[in-house]
Amino acid sequence: MRLAIDNSAAVPDTGPRRALLAQVHIARKALAIADDDYRAMLERVTGHDSAKDCTLGELRSAIEEFVRMGFRSAGAARRRDLGAGATVRKARAMWILLYQLGAIEDGSDAALEAFGRRQLHVDRLRWANEREGFRLIEALKAMAERNGWSQRLPSRLSTGERIHILKDRLVGAQLARLVALGSAATGPLAEDRESWSDKRLESAAKELAARIREARATRSQADAGV
Repeated sequence: MRLAIDNSAAVPDTGPRRALLAQVHIARKALAIADDDYRAMLERVTGHDSAKDCTLGELRSAIEEFVRMGFRSAGAARRRDLGAGATVRKARAMWILLYQLGAIEDGSDAALEAFGRRQLHVDRLRWANEREGFRLIEALKAMAERNGWSQRLPSRLSTGERIHILKDRLVGAQLARLVALGSAATGPLAEDRESWSDKRLESAAKELAARIREARATRSQADAGV
């Protein structure tokens, strides 16, 4: 008799896990997320493009992301508006930070509105529905990733922890951009950031943004022979 041995590390299909899988699919359907967008979001949050490969913690992280996108389970209390208004505020915050990184040339609301029109084909961002808002945020996150600002976060973090990590990564990406521009930062801005507060990171990001713009202007002048 030959025994078939499976050495793969399959994720156990427990009762709690089945319940979380069901909630993931309910949330996806409620938000009307297209398959490609759903897989992109899932991979960004959990590292997998299929919910069946996720652990319990990763499934919880996916559900938390759906909640931030506006999903509310049946019977959940309506504590705040997570629709277009919240989405636009998040998009505006990311747009400003992308400007600080030097990923875009114009950090104004008008420029964000124009970007939204190209991405979503709507005249005003406030008219975007939840699915369109999700697409906009994912497009901004993809832009951040292309410019060295990682958006992937460990599972089961609090909102405060997520924000702090993203702020720290932004400063790291800004420092790397200055190096690429031949204008590496020195002094306090180049120090170890482990003990930095959110306010210290925000202050550093603003200062580094100014340095990035200055370094780019200097390089442009040099390239033009000025």
